[in-house]
Amino acid sequence: MTFFQKLGHDFKRNKMLYLISFPVVAFLIIFSYIPMGGLVMAFEKFSPKGGIFSSPWVGFDNFKHFFQSVYFLRVLGNTFLLSFYDLIFGFWAPIIFALLLNEIKDGLFKKTIQTISYLPYFVSMVVICGLIMDFTGGDGFISRAALIFGSKDASLLSNPANFRSIFVVSNIWQGLGYGSIIYLAALSSVDQELFEAARMDGAGRLRQIWHITLPGISSTIVIMLILRIGLLLTVNFEKVLLLYSPATYETADVISTYVYRKGILGLDYGYSTAVGLFNSVIAFILVAGSNALAKRYSDVSLY
Repeated sequence: MTFFQKLGHDFKRNKMLYLISFPVVAFLIIFSYIPMGGLVMAFEKFSPKGGIFSSPWVGFDNFKHFFQSVYFLRVLGNTFLLSFYDLIFGFWAPIIFALLLNEIKDGLFKKTIQTISYLPYFVSMVVICGLIMDFTGGDGFISRAALIFGSKDASLLSNPANFRSIFVVSNIWQGLGYGSIIYLAALSSVDQELFEAARMDGAGRLRQIWHITLPGISSTIVIMLILRIGLLLTVNFEKVLLLYSPATYETADVISTYVYRKGILGLDYGYSTAVGLFNSVIAFILVAGSNALAKRYSDVSLY
């Protein structure tokens, strides 16, 4: 039986599943795969008049220009540091929060805490950034409180040294509840008989968490960590764009905002495409590398 015969036979058996998946597949093809043809611009001195097929071919000149640019180390370093701090502090926060919620036995109180923690995620990013700017600005509540405790900055957000802390802490606050959902789902699948046996052996709650709960959700943690490492050079573009200013470019300017300024504002489409392609290639290498390490040292991997 040929491949197409097998495919036709499988389609007849699972017709509804194929029909349900069709809109998602079509969306990915139209908005994710077809636009990849535009990557040709990374190797051209693109002009709207010439288009993709008639613009002058420059090879790797756009990449060389970026690597030799004075902004290369700055945007690469800022992107890595923002994502690294967010990974170190933000990745574990939903796990710890899910573990704490799992220990709450009062159903009404637990649901109330969950609902409150989910709310910031569903608030518009513009509103969130507006609140951050108001609270950390010159007349903001947080800025004034910081002055009482010895801060020398009238406006916390305008100081480049504070941008990363504000960005990471606000990310944790915004995504804490929503990020815990997948871990709460994983916790519900842990065998409860193990906890009963552990209690009979005299194990306290911390020992139960360390020896039963965490190993029970370790596969979920590893998968989420691999995916998060793959996004190490993909910072929350909208949030950075709304919060940063020329005064904080030193620590806030990242690859995505640099691409925006060069491509959309500077109309240098070929150069900005090259920078974006470089970012995507590094992200792919990170995903493949982290997946290989996970496969080598554990039984869990993406593929």
